Amino acid sequence: MEPTTATSDALPTDVGSRTDREGHGVDLHAVVAGEETDPLVVFLHGFPEWWYTWRDQLEPFVDAGYRVLVPDQRGYNLSDKPQSVRAYRQSELARDIISLIRSEGRESAHVVGHDWGGMIGWYLALEYPAVVDRLAVVNAPHPTAFRRQLLSNPEQIRRSWYAYVFQLPWLPERVCRHDDYRVLERTLRSTSAPGTYTDTAVAHYRRTWSQDGALTGMCNWYRASARYPPDLSRDRVAPPTLVIWGEDDSALVPALAVDSYDFCADARLELLPETSHWVPRERPARTTSLLLEHLHK
Repeated sequence: MEPTTATSDALPTDVGSRTDREGHGVDLHAVVAGEETDPLVVFLHGFPEWWYTWRDQLEPFVDAGYRVLVPDQRGYNLSDKPQSVRAYRQSELARDIISLIRSEGRESAHVVGHDWGGMIGWYLALEYPAVVDRLAVVNAPHPTAFRRQLLSNPEQIRRSWYAYVFQLPWLPERVCRHDDYRVLERTLRSTSAPGTYTDTAVAHYRRTWSQDGALTGMCNWYRASARYPPDLSRDRVAPPTLVIWGEDDSALVPALAVDSYDFCADARLELLPETSHWVPRERPARTTSLLLEHLHK
């Protein structure tokens, strides 16, 4: 197991620059690094994170000759936070990423996503395959695979209980905000390897969660997924795909990794034993190595 040290939790200051970009009707904060002419990689975070999820990948990818674009997705940290649940439909979230790619003067990019970021990666590859050069997804199930598991696997239903709670109005926000975001902190720390989320890291997270409207924006991703489920035109993923999966994920059954792989026309599956849902934090070097190997092909 790779050690997680407090020194890696500082905000990167010597790689990349902050920028505001236009999404699909919203302004998105992002970190961008690398030469403008280098191949573009867009990194997408999940819940309850922000661009900081991918901080350990910034320098290695720039050194490897890539241009990296790492946004706070809508509803998170310094990006816009629409109030309506409808604004968080996956179709809207995916169009944000298309707009970001076009803001770089590109028609396509490599897309890497973890958790909800991975779900948007799947959506892009299924609905806009020409936009995705290569896809890499970390502990995020293919939507059809996930739907089938929810319909047939009682264990996955049990593990998804929290998603049902997020459907309630205002209460999830109040619970998450209570006692200086103690529930969110405990969720991160109790579902990851000891030492993964240090005090330094959690302090950064608290600042992002305390942004005006952030908790509602974050919860609205779950609400919109239930109220406006995506109507995908196909199940089979065309772009070359890497599925990375921490086998000790407490929210997603391991069978989802294999099921997701089976929906890809050209795929590689990497199962990481003794690794939780939070793969980029627990296994940053292995994550970087696998991603670079996938994109270099």
